[in-house]
Parts: sequence; structure tokens; C-alpha cells
Amino acid sequence: MNSASEHISKFKDISATNKGPRPLTIVIKLGTSSVCGEKTHEPLLSNLSLLVETSCRLRREGHRVILVSSGAIGIGMRRLDIEKRPKHLAVIQAIAAVGQCRLIALWDELFKQLRQPVAQILLTRNDISDRTQYLNAVNTFSELLNMGIIPIVNENDTLSVNEIKFGDNDTLSAITAGMVNADYLFLMTDVDCLYTNNPRTHPDAKPIEVVDDISMLNVDVSTAGSSLGTGGMSTKLTAARLATSAGVTTIITNSSTPSNIFHIVRYIQSLKTESSTGTPTIYHTSPTILPVVSTDNPTITPLTAATKLITRPSTPATPNLSNPAPPLHTRFLPKPRALRDRYFWILHGLAPHGTVYIDEGAYRALTRTDKAGLLPVGVVDVTGSFAQQDAVSLVVVKRLPEGGYQVMGKEVGRALVNYSSTEIARIKGEKSSAIIEKLGYADGEYVAYRDNTAFFGKEGKEMEGH
Repeated sequence: MNSASEHISKFKDISATNKGPRPLTIVIKLGTSSVCGEKTHEPLLSNLSLLVETSCRLRREGHRVILVSSGAIGIGMRRLDIEKRPKHLAVIQAIAAVGQCRLIALWDELFKQLRQPVAQILLTRNDISDRTQYLNAVNTFSELLNMGIIPIVNENDTLSVNEIKFGDNDTLSAITAGMVNADYLFLMTDVDCLYTNNPRTHPDAKPIEVVDDISMLNVDVSTAGSSLGTGGMSTKLTAARLATSAGVTTIITNSSTPSNIFHIVRYIQSLKTESSTGTPTIYHTSPTILPVVSTDNPTITPLTAATKLITRPSTPATPNLSNPAPPLHTRFLPKPRALRDRYFWILHGLAPHGTVYIDEGAYRALTRTDKAGLLPVGVVDVTGSFAQQDAVSLVVVKRLPEGGYQVMGKEVGRALVNYSSTEIARIKGEKSSAIIEKLGYADGEYVAYRDNTAFFGKEGKEMEGH
């Protein structure tokens, strides 16, 4: 009988023998509607089996795979013969505890047929709010992937409450992708892709293959996801913004054909091999534009001239047999300057406990240099109640000549502060030399160090490292 070390090395050898393109780290997110039926709550075994086959095929190619799987509450409702999702939090958490057990057992049984080991990772925002715990989670992911194991991630619905929830598994999958420095994040949904318009009412609507700048899209996301899930197209676009800021290519495609993942990865890799510029090219086929049958209603209208999009052509062209068209999908390109890991953690691993309002001069100083921290003289106001080393939101304000200030926009960033809300309220607007006079002590000249401050990009949507 093989020893444990021999068993682990067998899986490590898969990547070592890979002779194709470099191994990739791929995160695949499945929503509740992709795991179990919305009305019956029965597991969609055929769909899950195809996803397992695809994941194992990617593993055989040497790639590292992580699944982010919803469905615990739906599976739990099936196990307990509950037809309608309860509203009481304690009841939902109890159902989730039952469902999570059944869900991971189902995944384990399916992967066992192909001799692929899996591991369960349950997270809440609390689990990564501490820097040490965050790094421990990263190290656990890394070791599991190095051992050839597929981690299966879900939010810990049994314990999570609003204050510590990620909100939805789209966001959780994006944070996971950022934590492991993934190459690709697949958001599997019930539509094929985004379109230039609603194909149900505009027959000339074209599927959008590539989106360069998400902030330029005006998307109709008025309808939410399924009755069991918490997401919709809105949460997927939010996840795409988050993941692309961390340098992760994010893809929306249909969950009913999981094998699409493999073909899309192959296609993108072939584009990178063929194109010395790294710019995706339009493939030379004329696919059928499929109607959208979805609660997500992913219609994009209108498209601004500044948006860089690549759509499928509506007229036939000479086929490119060496690089055939991939399945329908929408691909969001990663930001050229990915967020450093620490900045990513500050922005997305932590929940802010209050708000610090800073003036325009402080904002310019913080964003134009890596050396300047947030000085008390640049702080205009503070709201909320927080302690030293808590995370806070940063909002820029304009000082008015007659006194007071005007808020310039939304949250621009987040910081770990060196002083509590009460202390900052006493030293705001003062020079650093006055801190001891005001407080009787000083824990540093800065309200927040530059390394503990991270900023979102334009409109507070895309994030950029500084």
C-alpha cells in the first residue's frame, strides 16, 4: 500500500509532466441554480458530473482548479423536505448546516469516481479580516493545489451574519481568485454571455466576447437571480471588477455546458501564443446569436464609444481552421497594473467600521507617492465608532471658504488606522507635532501609514495599486 507521501507526489507529478502551455490557476464559480433545481431543490447530477469531468480534464493538463460552490441551503431544503426558503436567520443557518454536509459529500462522491481528491474550505469575512488568518488561508490554498487537490469553497452560511458575510458567492469567488493569484475566474450562469443589446427585442444584437473597461458599460441588471440564490448579473459584474483589479481574467459563460471552460481556456491560450501583441483577435466564424432565457437579463445598452469591445461578426467570413471559434462567452480583461496582495486584502478582506473624510491635498499626496502617509492635518471629519487598527472607508471632501466641507464623491479607498475614531476626532486638522498635546501621547505621526492605505480606481469601481 502506498504511503501518504507517495500518494501526494503522484498528484504533484501531473503538473510536472505537463508539456503544453504553462499550468494555470483556474477558479470556477457555480451558483445555486447550477447546483440544484430552483423548485425541486434536487441536485442537477448531469450538470455536476460534467463539471467534475471538466475539472479533472483541466487537472490532467496540469492546471490548478478551485471550485466555489453555492447550493448548501438548496440542498438542505431538499434533505429536510422544505419547499419555501424560510426568512428567519437561525432557521436558514440550520438548513445550511444540513445542506453543507450533503453538498460536500455529493462533490466528494462525484470526484471519487475519477480518483480526484477534494477538500472543503468554508469562509466568512471574519476569517480573512486578520492579516495572519488571511495569509494562513492563502497558504492552505497553495498547499492543497500543490498536492493536486481541488479545494471546494463556500461561504460558511451556518455562522455568517450580515456583518461578516461576503454577500454572495460571486464576490467570494473573486476574492478567492485574488488570494491565489488565479489566471482565470469563470462565473458560470444561465446565459451564454453579454450582448450589445437585448436579443429578444433586437435580432441584430451581437454577443460580446471581450470587454476591456467594465466601468464604461451601462448594463440593465434590474432583475435579480434565482429565488434560492443571492446573485444576478449585477453581482457578476461586481465580481469581474474586483477580480480584474487583481489581474485575473474573468469569464461569464453558460453553466449548462461545463466543457466550455476547457475549450475557452484552450482558445485564449492559443490567442496568446499566436499574437505577439497580446491583443485578442476576432475569430472568423458567424455563430448563431442565441436568445437570452435568464432571470439575470444581461442587456448592455447603450455602448459608449470609449468602451473597448470585441464582438462576434454578424456576416460569414473565411473560417480560421487553426483557431476555431470558442463557445459563447464574455471575457473581461485584467487590469495592466494588478493590486498588490496587501492592498487587495485591505480593500476586500476587511469590512470598514467607519469613515474618515480627507481633503483633496491629502488624497493627492497619498495617491502620488508611496512614502506619504495620512497626516492628521489632512483629516476633515470622522464618523462611526472604530478602534485602533480597524479598517475605515476614505472619502474625499472639499473644504469650503466659509467653513465646513462638501463631499466630492463616493468612497475612494480604505485604510487601517493608527488611532481610534475618538482620537482622530480630537486631532483632525492638526499638525503631527500637536498629537501629544491633544491626546497626551502619540502612536505615530500618521493617522494611517501608506502601506496600510489602498485606493479604488475611477468611480470607486476598478481598483489600482499605488
